[in-house]
Amino acid sequence: MKILYYDCFAGISGDMNLGAMIDLGIDVEYLKKELARLSVHGYELKVEKDIRKGISGTRVQVVVDDLHQHMHTHNHHHEHGQGHHHHDHNSYAEIRHLILDSSLDDRVKNLSLSVFEKVALAEARIHNKPVDEIHFHEVGAIDSIVDIVGAAICMIWLAPDMVQSSTVELGGGSVRCVHGVYPVPAPATAEIIKNIPVRKGTMDYEATTPTGAAILATFVQQFTDKSNFRILKTGYGIGTKDSDIPNVLRVFLCEPVVPHDPETIPSSIIECNIDDMNPEFYDYIIDSLFVVGAKDVYITPIIMKKSRPAVKTICSVYADVEDRVNEVLFRETSTIGIRKYQIDKTMLDRKIETISTHLGEVRIKSAYYQGVCIKSKPEYEDCIKIAREKGIPVNQVYREVDQQLGRKGGKP
Repeated sequence: MKILYYDCFAGISGDMNLGAMIDLGIDVEYLKKELARLSVHGYELKVEKDIRKGISGTRVQVVVDDLHQHMHTHNHHHEHGQGHHHHDHNSYAEIRHLILDSSLDDRVKNLSLSVFEKVALAEARIHNKPVDEIHFHEVGAIDSIVDIVGAAICMIWLAPDMVQSSTVELGGGSVRCVHGVYPVPAPATAEIIKNIPVRKGTMDYEATTPTGAAILATFVQQFTDKSNFRILKTGYGIGTKDSDIPNVLRVFLCEPVVPHDPETIPSSIIECNIDDMNPEFYDYIIDSLFVVGAKDVYITPIIMKKSRPAVKTICSVYADVEDRVNEVLFRETSTIGIRKYQIDKTMLDRKIETISTHLGEVRIKSAYYQGVCIKSKPEYEDCIKIAREKGIPVNQVYREVDQQLGRKGGKP
């Protein structure tokens, strides 16, 4: 299972996301080739290595040639990628038509439109207008269209099984939008991030833009700060701001590490008291109970009525062998009554592996708690066999095996 994890400790914008994806391994030429399927001209995708607070990553800029824009409608003041630009904006209907008429992969089309739809619905709620009448402000320009379609191309190429994200930093201060100056988050961002865990004020600028928020709201399946995974690769997307906290988006490509919690299984205890049987039979009865499927058998001394010494035979069993265990107790012991009660049996995850020693091969039983080996021991029968074959004390075999396990940190 492959997980893509967004670590949004410094927020997210569209250009930071593209930079992180490229830094993670997306081929730039492949991305440009796919973006060329979209009938948008008059821009250059500028990709370069950059550094923020000593962290090296990839910075992406969509450099637009205003003289060659093939987009329509009005000129406006646009906040994007945490920098200010003056570009045209488009209606949701126009952008939808642009994407659907392209030669992009259908999966890229659908994912791109899902991101734009998040913003369109947010703008519709803010302005109380039908979705198709919405004219984008923060995400209608060429650079935002490239960022969003590019994000979809990267996501389809990576094809993660799960997309997760940390709590999202929104930033602080104020942001200038087409309708005026607003405190962070911008109105569109505030709508898009509903039901997403966020924090605010770690830095004094707009850390998460509407484009970045819409990408997360569309792509991410789970928001969590507690994940068990093994990091395979890390990517850094560099932003345009500078503060004490690096203005970067960090992404991880990773695989899950599932902790193996102790397994709890419903089972039963079957027991009986015996005070009138030859103790020489105990060993045979214990073996017989194991043969029919008992998971554990032990005998403990007790004192019965009239101070008679006796023993209690106790068996831990699963439901499918209860009848066979009862039969052994009734047929092979002197008891005339059996007690049974239900229990929950909790067991560590166990593995048996074979190691080679200079004395011979020995099976090792290891127990794991939350995926970590916490104890190991050699199989008794293997050690006895080696001791007899070599003519050496069995405790010497145990010492040899324990030393080898110790050299390997207690793991076989």
